Amino acid sequence: MSCIEQMKYKLHLERTSFKEARKYIEKNSDEVYYVDPGYKIFKDYYIIGVPPVAMGVRGTEMLFTYVKPCHGTFVMGIDSEEEIARLRENEKIKIEKSLKKGGLKAKADSGPAPASYGEMWKK
Repeated sequence: MSCIEQMKYKLHLERTSFKEARKYIEKNSDEVYYVDPGYKIFKDYYIIGVPPVAMGVRGTEMLFTYVKPCHGTFVMGIDSEEEIARLRENEKIKIEKSLKKGGLKAKADSGPAPASYGEMWKK
């Protein structure tokens, strides 16, 4: 098991809240993905956070939250094209599964939206 602190990283935000970390990632990334707490990156590091946990991509850098007990939450960036490709692939699979279960297409095929609140209950 490797320590993420031994990798070449850049700290973007230090000792912050999960909410502020998410806002920073959303504002400063070209692509934003939302993962569940426990999402695994770099083979043996699990993302900790309050959902929705944002992970960002900016060029070849991946931005994510890093929680260090007794020190707080940090936004860390590490250059890793392999990890970015894995994140994109995992998110693509989640979207495809959602569409297979019905997702947006099933909602769109259910007919027109009611025109008023009272019309919702006529059925």
